[in-house]
Amino acid sequence: MRKNKSAIKRAKQSEEKRLRNSHVKTTMKTKIKKALSAIETKNKESLAILFGEAVSQINKAASKGVIHKNNAARKASRLAKKVHSATQIKG
Repeated sequence: MRKNKSAIKRAKQSEEKRLRNSHVKTTMKTKIKKALSAIETKNKESLAILFGEAVSQINKAASKGVIHKNNAARKASRLAKKVHSATQIKG
């Protein structure tokens, strides 16, 4: 690749974008995992808070273009389904 001024600038921009996107994506995944672990431990008090944070982070990632909006909707829907089934009284 020829290293003219525009190619150097584009490479620099791509690297900055990659770092920003990876931060948003890993934060989103961490929030989802925390919500799932709250479901496993059946901690209903923190579950509502963690679920809200996870969905918020998923929507943030979608609005920034890190993940597709349909992907975000699917992740939020599946998480909500798990939270709902965990909070139902079985018996």
